[in-house]
Amino acid sequence: MRPPVDDIPAPPFPAGLPWVNVAPLRMDNQRGRPVLIEFWDFCRPNSLRTLPYVMAWHERYEGAGLRVVSVHTPGFEPARGEDAVRAAVARLGIEHPVCIDTAHEVWDWYENQGWPARYLWNAEGHLHHFHYGEGAYGETELAIQELLGVERELVAPIHPEDDPEVTIVAQTADQPGAYCGPYEAGGVWAVIDGVGEVTVNGERVAVTHAGAHLLLDHPHHTEGVLDLRAGEGVACLATCFTPGVSP
Repeated sequence: MRPPVDDIPAPPFPAGLPWVNVAPLRMDNQRGRPVLIEFWDFCRPNSLRTLPYVMAWHERYEGAGLRVVSVHTPGFEPARGEDAVRAAVARLGIEHPVCIDTAHEVWDWYENQGWPARYLWNAEGHLHHFHYGEGAYGETELAIQELLGVERELVAPIHPEDDPEVTIVAQTADQPGAYCGPYEAGGVWAVIDGVGEVTVNGERVAVTHAGAHLLLDHPHHTEGVLDLRAGEGVACLATCFTPGVSP
């Protein structure tokens, strides 16, 4: 989405925040190149579903001048620790700069409202494009190409429901804790703290780290019944549902 005016300035990065993959960055030192800022949390399924696009844009356009920065602002308790964020960045294979925003300082500067959220700043440090939530990947990439003056084939939809030509069906709302009951969704996730295992419809699933875990992945929007139980050593903080393509 284009901003209502073309002179919204980029907020600075507060001093003293920890960074991964790079020395601490200053936003004013990025003048002369477009900058894509993405707010995320490794405990949120929608952040993990958007992350492959952000990583692909870094790989495709860094050489053309784009700076990609993921700002990790925690929404769940397991995501608050700096070591946990660093471990997640390594586990997920993220190579672009990551700012660890534990106290929501960058979040507050942006007056951000949720995860994921992305802001594309032009070479003069003014807001060029923004989007809240999943989706609009093609729009964002076209905006990146516009600022860089390049034309390339866009990143192909990573999930079937990301294709703007398909019809998706609204999923069941996220539920606190380990949910048991009927649902409608394309995918079922659990936000888990600890290490151990959970039982999903009678099957044991190993949990090796805290974060968002995909439990069930359907080929399209599906009606089902979930029986989710947390085992010893783990706590299920939320059960989340992601959309699916209309069958």
